[in-house]
Amino acid sequence: MERVTAQDVARRAGVAASTVSRALNQPGRINEQTRERILAAARELGYGAPTRRPERRGLVALLVPDVTNPFYFDIIRSTQEQLRTAGYMQLLIDTSESGRTEAEVLEHLEGVVDGAILSATRLDSDALRDAATRLPLAVINRRHEQIPSVLIDIRVGLIQAIEHLRALGHRRIAFVSGPPESWQNRWRWKEFEEQVRGQDLEPVLVGPYPPNLTGGAAAADALLVTGATACLTFNDLLAIGILQRLRRKGVSVPDDLSVVGCDDIFGSAFCDPPLTTIAGDIQQAGRIAATRLLGVLNHTVTEGLATSLVPTHLLVRESTGPAAS
Repeated sequence: MERVTAQDVARRAGVAASTVSRALNQPGRINEQTRERILAAARELGYGAPTRRPERRGLVALLVPDVTNPFYFDIIRSTQEQLRTAGYMQLLIDTSESGRTEAEVLEHLEGVVDGAILSATRLDSDALRDAATRLPLAVINRRHEQIPSVLIDIRVGLIQAIEHLRALGHRRIAFVSGPPESWQNRWRWKEFEEQVRGQDLEPVLVGPYPPNLTGGAAAADALLVTGATACLTFNDLLAIGILQRLRRKGVSVPDDLSVVGCDDIFGSAFCDPPLTTIAGDIQQAGRIAATRLLGVLNHTVTEGLATSLVPTHLLVRESTGPAAS
């Protein structure tokens, strides 16, 4: 027998799948007649009832976009330790930077795991709400009003980075954009643009690029024609790829271009030159996400669903210097 989905309920009730999600999770946001029609369709199809969930399996999935990215090493370790202490094993899944793959994996996980932690999810808000009606979730580096969420808040570190570059004489600063599916990427660009303009500087958007070394190499070529004297990247892997490409092209960092990364991954201090970057406590983010999911699984949650924020700060190394004249 095939599993019933929110889309099946939506078709039966004649509404959108997002409306089904709101009816089950935020009943006050839709009219009572529509909600009753949706609930009736759900009952007829046997969808969404908590009694359908199996007994405790002692298994929680962790989904990451790229298991080779060092940023996720501390996430993997910290969530695993927190879950193990509570008697759960962790199932690690690489979703290959694909929202579609992530959605498919979550469908297959229903009835297999007790819950899931999504790090840097590529799902949009409606898809997340739909997934949360079928499986307890927590998300890392994503703000969501209906799902336990943890966000490494770059705003303080970003302010420090822009002030640092401004003090060095930089006036035209580029943001090297990461994956377009990433909510975090769009949020970082928005905050970057506001901070740069707020200090009477000129922001430049470059990208999007894959958040890896290859993407950084491509971004380096594009950066050189923007007239920017400094850049801030979506993540450290992009920044390191930029450093490597510029070195091969004979462009000096920081004499010709200053580069700032984000995340302070393992290896960022060993670059040539060592990378200036925005740092936050990645392990803390993992621990908080696992703890909040455990609260849902153990029915001990007493707090609301406000996003937990992990602060950041700027680590100044040798990849930033005075603006080229």
